[in-house]
Amino acid sequence: MSGPLHHIELWTHDLSIAPSFDWLLGELGWETRHDPEWPEGRTWHHPAGVYLVLEQSPAVIDTDHDRMRPGLNHLALTAPDRAALDRLRADAAAHGWSELFEDRYPHAGGPDHAALFVENAQGFELEIITTA
Repeated sequence: MSGPLHHIELWTHDLSIAPSFDWLLGELGWETRHDPEWPEGRTWHHPAGVYLVLEQSPAVIDTDHDRMRPGLNHLALTAPDRAALDRLRADAAAHGWSELFEDRYPHAGGPDHAALFVENAQGFELEIITTA
């Protein structure tokens, strides 16, 4: 194992949101590795070794993810630089992501923190951070 995090698994009631993840994770260098024999799930692998799973499970008991409830609030991922954040921001809406804290971009996390906060149609929030 190369790092402290092995994988993250998110459950959804509707896998139709997968294209929004395809686009955003692809822009951040994650590789799509969907198994055609597993139509209920999608996976993306990062070069660092961690991977993300999105699964449409029949065990899901609600319709939308609510980041305000106990549990996962958001995932924080990295972008290579501020120009990448700006590109993601410009294209996010066309790929199913709404910007959060738009009036405070890129410093919604504080004056020394450059990030883009986005949310998809099911309420999954991603924070995209750059240190460059």
